[in-house]
Amino acid sequence: MTGTVTSADGTRIAFDRSGSGPAVILVHGAFTDRSHPTLSSVAAALAPWFTVFNYDRRGRGASGDTRPYAVRRELEDLDAIIETAGGSAMVFGGSSGAALALEATAGNPAISKLALWEPPYHVDDTAPRLPYDFGSQLEALIRQDRRAEAIGRFMVEAAELPVEAVAAMRAEPSWPELEAVAHTLAYEAAVMGPGNALPMGTLAAIARPTLVLNGESSPAWMGNAGRAVAKAVPGAVHRILEGQTHNVAAQALAPELLEFFVA
Repeated sequence: MTGTVTSADGTRIAFDRSGSGPAVILVHGAFTDRSHPTLSSVAAALAPWFTVFNYDRRGRGASGDTRPYAVRRELEDLDAIIETAGGSAMVFGGSSGAALALEATAGNPAISKLALWEPPYHVDDTAPRLPYDFGSQLEALIRQDRRAEAIGRFMVEAAELPVEAVAAMRAEPSWPELEAVAHTLAYEAAVMGPGNALPMGTLAAIARPTLVLNGESSPAWMGNAGRAVAKAVPGAVHRILEGQTHNVAAQALAPELLEFFVA
């Protein structure tokens, strides 16, 4: 079932709802919406046990994008989905969506459990070095309609893709889809905060069961970040998924989420 909910500032947020049972909400990371094959497959895998809400974050897919952007607005979007789900829910967040889910959980007792995939905080010198005003720089490129340049900077500087790989991507049929959501890269930077620093106060305030997952074959700095998050969140559990990279496979992720959410 496809539906919409109206957020506190009047923005319409689109979602797919599947299955029945306790509510689980999926929060995507950069460049993705609810049509992304990994989390749409995860939603299908969880649907026999849960009512799964797979939604488009604002500025992408079928959701609106009321300006000016603020992280608070995204938290209100998630609040609105939780209300539609019946007033309480378990939440999964992937990559920068994990950072958004952490912020939401710290401030909303309606979130009963939290699962995270590779929140990309920078906790040591092995992580990429980003300008302190990286988000503002991306936003400036978007205002100048230099979307391809914004994508390139994000992929090379934040995601550590080789310049040659990004150049090859521009020839692929999916490139226009990336340009269509390039403006949301500044949103991701705002969610992560200056320098992608670990938000210790936020993490310490989370008093719900929390699972942090990392891929065995992901960059070492991401594993370090996952361990740091799990250490800072009281009682959190950290697991490594064998053979997985940051682009985790649904068949590896879904069983972990199922085990955690049913417990």
